[in-house]
Amino acid sequence: MQLASYSFDGPVALAPMAGITDRPFRQICREWGASYAVAEMLTSDASLWHSRKSRLRMDFTGEAGPRIVQIAGGDAQMLADAARRNADLGAEVIDINMGCPAKKVCRKAAGSALLADEPLVAEILEAVVKAVNVPVTLKFRTGPTREHNNALRIARLAEDCGIQALALHGRSRADAYRGEAEHDTVRAVKSAVSIPVLANGDVSSAQQARAVLAHSGADGLLIGRGAQGRPWLFAQIRALLDAEQDLPDPALQTQAETINQHIAALHAFYGPQGGVRVARKHITWYLEHWPGGALLRRELMKLDCAEAQRDMLAAGLESLLVAEAA
Repeated sequence: MQLASYSFDGPVALAPMAGITDRPFRQICREWGASYAVAEMLTSDASLWHSRKSRLRMDFTGEAGPRIVQIAGGDAQMLADAARRNADLGAEVIDINMGCPAKKVCRKAAGSALLADEPLVAEILEAVVKAVNVPVTLKFRTGPTREHNNALRIARLAEDCGIQALALHGRSRADAYRGEAEHDTVRAVKSAVSIPVLANGDVSSAQQARAVLAHSGADGLLIGRGAQGRPWLFAQIRALLDAEQDLPDPALQTQAETINQHIAALHAFYGPQGGVRVARKHITWYLEHWPGGALLRRELMKLDCAEAQRDMLAAGLESLLVAEAA
């Protein structure tokens, strides 16, 4: 798979998700086979970068490249400035967010709200591409609504502006995450442009990944929600695509090792208090797939201490492993 000037040995990567694809999760997914991982969306308003949240989102310490920073906003010059600053800080690829359907983002005329204003889209893309010497990519949706599907025009416009790769989520802004993603539009976009196109949306198994790639003709996949609680999905997709090998989920012992590693990394990254809060959602996603995991999850949600959370999780997983083996 090709992403701008970077080549990868696999066609599947981790999509950016605000509040989720932090450095610990990106590293876990890379270990399980993600070709690359896009960081969490960062506001283009540099005056807000001094907050702890923004500083953590910009932390790539010890992480394998390429460093891909996604920026969001509705002002072309502000986005260009944000791209330039991030490139100066070491970003190796700049990704522009025109896909987020969240109300708090769209209310600021950013994210997928931009798709309704094609002249502004062109202004933003041209400004960002001209501002930096690193590749610029675009993540977007099929259009403002299903009825107003302008993905082909946006894709051609992006290519003309110098965007080097596209990632298309098969839903409109109005769809948010309702219904099923469609990949007919991805196929049409892939046929219309010469730059790489990645498909995104509703890929939660290796079989779905293969079907989406076959149907859309996309160059690769961005996996988002499908990897929550299942980072080994990347390894399963690669095994099926590379060797026609249908891998089951890892043994529970292997899953337990990954879970414990991930939660410890979150505590170290965010600190004891912040780490506990962030870990809760990941624990919920992981234990959703465990026999008997619901009771352990409820008990873990009551804890506010990182050490207690870590100890109960490890002991609880061990007990579930023993029960499963009995």
